Amino acid sequence: MKDRLKELEKQIGYQFRDYSLLRRAMMHSSYTNEKHLPKFQCNERLEFLGDAVLELVSSEFLFLENPKISEGELTKTRAGMVCEPSLAFCARDINLGNYLLLGRGEEATGGRERDSITSDAMEALIGAIYLDGGFTNAKEFIHRFILSDLEHKKLFFDSKTILQEIVQADMGESISYRLVGEEGPDHNKSFHVEVCIGERCCGAGKGRTKKAAEQEAAYQAILKLQAGQAIRPGV
Repeated sequence: MKDRLKELEKQIGYQFRDYSLLRRAMMHSSYTNEKHLPKFQCNERLEFLGDAVLELVSSEFLFLENPKISEGELTKTRAGMVCEPSLAFCARDINLGNYLLLGRGEEATGGRERDSITSDAMEALIGAIYLDGGFTNAKEFIHRFILSDLEHKKLFFDSKTILQEIVQADMGESISYRLVGEEGPDHNKSFHVEVCIGERCCGAGKGRTKKAAEQEAAYQAILKLQAGQAIRPGV
């Protein structure tokens, strides 16, 4: 396990002095349950701490970057930046799921890719960095892996709304999403969706829910439209 954690350190550019903190940040409750370890040894306490650090850093960032935006708008923006899908998206960038300690049942049902688990682990990792290296190191990690490239992330998370606005303004056609396939058992299913503008299919997506697959399809469609790529006729 230590070799894998060394890989994670390289991914995030931070070296722990206390490896037990990093190990605990990766320790899901399903693992501690399976190993009959005390409940407090899983990553939930670190997640609690990391959530508070993340809220402070993201609040400061938004406050300084947007001097004329109201409190209500700042709160709404922050909620979108640090929500479960957003943190899971950031976790995928550093392959965080690969380093989790999971129980066998959670492993078998796709826990390494589950947004709720990887987003919690992201917060636990922030908490671990904060305890190991202080606020400055935790803040640097958050800025590098969560608060960077926000325009791209906004495009992804608001993809269905943004696609609707683009099509209404420039094309005047209707948008439809259709399920074209699904695979896997009920507890670990993947959905495949295509998005069509009029009769033309312009994006495809895959996700653990239909909503997530639609979001990915819309995102791919936006990228194609921005690049000026042709979109194929619907089948």
